[in-house]
Amino acid sequence: MADKNEILAGLAEIVAEETGLETAEVQLDKSFTDDLDIDSLSMMTIVTLAEEKFDVRIPDEKVKDLTTVGDAVDYIAGAQG
Repeated sequence: MADKNEILAGLAEIVAEETGLETAEVQLDKSFTDDLDIDSLSMMTIVTLAEEKFDVRIPDEKVKDLTTVGDAVDYIAGAQG
């Protein structure tokens, strides 16, 4: 089970790989759409990769609630434990 810092770092790697952004830009308070300019297709790819990396399931209906990086980190942390 990863702690929140490890989840953030892993998520930052996934986002950087998918979008070309620097990992340092992926911070807890950043909005996926507004700050990081991630569209819905890229978001679904990021979710799929995060599910594989952290061995969690993120249902489609939950994805719309994950508006910030912090939301995603909290959800993954909760889903692991």
